[in-house]
Amino acid sequence: MLIITRKKGESIMIGDDIEITISKIEDGSVKIGIEAPKNINILRRELYEEVENENKEAVKIDLNVLKNLKKK
Repeated sequence: MLIITRKKGESIMIGDDIEITISKIEDGSVKIGIEAPKNINILRRELYEEVENENKEAVKIDLNVLKNLKKK
């Protein structure tokens, strides 16, 4: 993991087309702005993990349903 110190108004670049800017620092919280191409998905980690878990649940196969389909 790369750790970089930034102040309000400063930014970092990821590649040529993603810029992360520090817009506010207050009470142990940091507000950031992210400029990236529309084809790049940007999610908070907790939301990403929730979506990932829902996707895993969606592809689970109920063996009883599968057996019933096979009988038909």
